[in-house]
Amino acid sequence: MAPNKTNTPSDSVRNYAIVEASGSQFWLEENRYYDFDRIHADVDKTVTLKKVLLLNDGGNLNIGKPYVEGATVEVKIMAHRRGSKIIVYKMRPKKKTRRKNGHRQELTRVMVQSISLGNKKPSAAKAKTATKATKATKATTEKVSKTSTKSKSPSKVKVDKEKTT
Repeated sequence: MAPNKTNTPSDSVRNYAIVEASGSQFWLEENRYYDFDRIHADVDKTVTLKKVLLLNDGGNLNIGKPYVEGATVEVKIMAHRRGSKIIVYKMRPKKKTRRKNGHRQELTRVMVQSISLGNKKPSAAKAKTATKATKATKATTEKVSKTSTKSKSPSKVKVDKEKTT
């Protein structure tokens, strides 16, 4: 008898991101639509979400602290809608107090167009900054060594002034 293989989210989904938007966290996949709380933008506009908490592109899993640097999710606004009606009924027993209200949440339906980590490569960026930092430290050490040879005579002047005063 063959082993029973179950589909886990990592098996069935290749590219996804967990994003913070509209005060909530959403698991987003490409070419799917989602309903967020109202986003103030026009229909057919593209919005970039930069608060990416987790990004999985194929087999590479990037976890942010708190956000993944350089990761973006581009969504296209499809429509502004209203959610289904929710009945809010409040009652106080034995007081003859009843209150019935309805609520419909303002929503924005978006289509996820792309999930990307960005053009930055962390190792290359760190290498560039490290080379810049070493060049800067070399330059400052050269300046310090030049000024240290010149600073011997002014220090004697300071000592002489202290003796006279």
